[in-house]
Amino acid sequence: MQQFIAKFKNKLAGVICGFDRLVFRGVLRRLAYRKGMEEYLWQNQILFKDYAHHVKKISERIEKASLAGFREQGIPVLYLRSPKVDKDKIAQEIAKQRGVHEGTVCVLRTMEPSPTFEHYGKHMESRIRPCMVLYHYRIDPEWGWMNARIQTWFPFNIQVCINGREWLARQMDRQGLRYQRQGNCFPWLEDYQQAQQLLDAQLQIHWPPALQKVADPLNPLHQEIFQKYPSTYYWTSYQSESATDVMFRAGELQRLEPLFLRHALLSFSSSDVMRFLGRKVLLSGALPAWFADEVVSDLKQRVEGQRIKHRIDKNSVKAYDKAHTPVGDVWRVETTINQARQLRALSSMRTIPRAQALGART
Repeated sequence: MQQFIAKFKNKLAGVICGFDRLVFRGVLRRLAYRKGMEEYLWQNQILFKDYAHHVKKISERIEKASLAGFREQGIPVLYLRSPKVDKDKIAQEIAKQRGVHEGTVCVLRTMEPSPTFEHYGKHMESRIRPCMVLYHYRIDPEWGWMNARIQTWFPFNIQVCINGREWLARQMDRQGLRYQRQGNCFPWLEDYQQAQQLLDAQLQIHWPPALQKVADPLNPLHQEIFQKYPSTYYWTSYQSESATDVMFRAGELQRLEPLFLRHALLSFSSSDVMRFLGRKVLLSGALPAWFADEVVSDLKQRVEGQRIKHRIDKNSVKAYDKAHTPVGDVWRVETTINQARQLRALSSMRTIPRAQALGART
């Protein structure tokens, strides 16, 4: 990227690089496996055969406690029959109708397949089954638009989703830094260097206490439930999108984009894509015989413009024209990690999944 910027610096207004979307997952590690669930039941003197009744009772209490404050304040609580609908779009429409610019927007309830447990014979077994989940949407004074999700059945997994560019806009507002915004992109910034410093500062956040503040209201009964079997959340970066926005001066991107797309499509082999996305490649550059996934490179014409994408399974790197304005155009290069376990990071003398490494560093 540095070589690219140096080559086209006379045609650029500026460049910023940082996180776009971040999804954190909170897991109660003492309940992350069946032996932990069995230990919880033993400590609370609950028979395995009574597990289903206990879980249902606890789930109903958690849902009632989590939603009590919203219903008292008249904040919308909606049930969605299909978990596949665009929840973010629904919540944004509610925020627009209610005129919410800061604070809680709504809660969306739905059934989603989730990891949980089931009594089988003399043991508890891990299962994936539909569970009630709650999505709390809010406009945070610091992070901006965000949502937090809790699974109301054991083991009460939590996800927190924030947008790095939304967060950056809030930071720039406090700094008095002027900008033009189009969606989650900034075609013009008063000071690109200062904006980059704000993005870099996002990496220094001490995440566990910050995320715990979001998690606490999701389950007000946590301390009561785990009084005899104390459990705390362990946080990892579950999914992430890192975006580099290259702001071209007016008219430059339209001329150069066809060359960029041709180069991106024809110049990189499957081995190159595998290396970038953290997969092993033989020293000769050949693909390992055991590699069974697909390496896909495709070029698509969309309503917004053209997009080039290289992907392996659910991890990808793509580039596309993000925004067009009279002052300039934005070319975005975006790395999306939806399966962090496929990336490896060295820790001491052993290799651990990158998702765990991120959690360990927070």
